[in-house]
Amino acid sequence: MTNKINIALIGASGVVGGKIISLLEKREININNFYPLGFSSVGKEIIFNKQNLTIEDAANFDCTQAHLIILSAGSKVARKYANEFVSKGVYVIDLSSEFRYEENIPLIIPEINGKILSGINKPTLIANPNCSVSQLLMVLDPIHKKFEVDILNVATYQAVSGTGKEAVEELKNQVIDNSIKAKVYPKKIAFNVIPQCDIFLENDFTKEEMKVAWETKKILDPNIEVQATCVRVPVINGHSEAIFFRTKKAINKEDIFDLLSKSPGIQLIDNPDELEYPTPLENADDTEDVFVGRVRTQTINNENWVSMWIVADNVYGKGAALNAVQIIETLILDNKLC
Repeated sequence: MTNKINIALIGASGVVGGKIISLLEKREININNFYPLGFSSVGKEIIFNKQNLTIEDAANFDCTQAHLIILSAGSKVARKYANEFVSKGVYVIDLSSEFRYEENIPLIIPEINGKILSGINKPTLIANPNCSVSQLLMVLDPIHKKFEVDILNVATYQAVSGTGKEAVEELKNQVIDNSIKAKVYPKKIAFNVIPQCDIFLENDFTKEEMKVAWETKKILDPNIEVQATCVRVPVINGHSEAIFFRTKKAINKEDIFDLLSKSPGIQLIDNPDELEYPTPLENADDTEDVFVGRVRTQTINNENWVSMWIVADNVYGKGAALNAVQIIETLILDNKLC
């Protein structure tokens, strides 16, 4: 498609919104009109493609001016506006968790199940996956296709940027003055590790932990058994994950290296002799790739087990902004945004 498209972004002044803007510019999406929208940020200015644009009131925006609207403003906003926009003939990409688990709403990681978008023949609502899930499944997908993952255990170590600007400021302030009480999180985050992301559910898992299970099953394979522990750590940006999984077919480290080295969007950093492995500080600063290291394979009770470490930028990268922009690119390639 060569025609320019019109895109609106609700949440243009937010952490993720700013990264989406950067990626739309960097990846040279062919945009005619860009509409930055918000609520409390109305009147503020942002820069897009070297132009100063004023954030408009999302509540008064005529959605039919846009071919596609990105919602980066949480579940309440998504619940109020998403279906209304779609009913008026606009594609919607929602970054919240509001619609991810509805059977008829596509939950998309373009590299894995982007072909679903080819079958869409009218404007629709598309859900962007959880930040931890996107990076996890980018790595698991090529392995699962060849060696069949059937059990997955994952421990996430999630940066405060995943909660938003207030959480980042709380961490910074507590580092300077550890007497500052917790407001964003249930406990102080500075110099601490909190084994809770989101609320606890009746099964004793948190909602974030169940998101990992639900979304892995929806995107990758409903037959994979998933158990997760999600932890908030005093890191500003970049989610890390220690994952442990069983495969039905025999697998070794060389197999994994071969698969992942050929997989777009993945970088291997795995040289223990030279202390080389990915970390959020080194590898999650406005980076697009998912980084993998500490790969180990074991045979336990005649079962094939793999352990590895995954790091990615949860705001700019696959966890949020990048995946949303890649969905737009996929829709453009499929001539959906005409």
